[in-house]
Amino acid sequence: MHRYFIIYKPYQVLSQFTSQEGKQTLKAHFNVPSDVYPVGRLDYDSEGLLLLTNDASLNHRLLNPSFAHEREYWVQVDGDISENAIRELQRGVSITINGSKYRTKPCKATRFPNTPEVPERNPPVRFRKEIPTAWIKMILTEGKNRQVRKMTAQSGFPTLRLIRYRIGGITLDGLLPGDMREMNKNDIYTRLFG
Repeated sequence: MHRYFIIYKPYQVLSQFTSQEGKQTLKAHFNVPSDVYPVGRLDYDSEGLLLLTNDASLNHRLLNPSFAHEREYWVQVDGDISENAIRELQRGVSITINGSKYRTKPCKATRFPNTPEVPERNPPVRFRKEIPTAWIKMILTEGKNRQVRKMTAQSGFPTLRLIRYRIGGITLDGLLPGDMREMNKNDIYTRLFG
């Protein structure tokens, strides 16, 4: 039987259930059947929405680049990001992937007028009174390794905190770091693919 879970992966947790590196894994936070695995990943230093399932067809559909789907990230950047930098992100920037130059696809990028409601991070982002920060929303249809961080760094405003808020129509709403919710197949497919 296929099982589907959405989780809020905490900061500094690997997107896997085992580790040879001595780092904290999903196993410390989530109890799921042994045949259930993450679909894709979030970096150790990123947090937010992650899907867990044993449905291989869903895994294929979400990870194969030919099935482009939206992923929404809430990003706290170092500095008071400019409109020029936002436009640059929207058009796409050149980043390095596996040692080669790559031009990112155009994306949706907007600045939050106010800090979005997000849970406290433990440990918190380093606060520097003389350097402001800003929050932006980025919606991508591709998922290269550390892409959001590379994009904001390329635009001159490095990422301080990165939260994946949404995949397709599934959001983090109602979840805090370490929370998990099981969903049924119909609901998951409808919310992901319409």
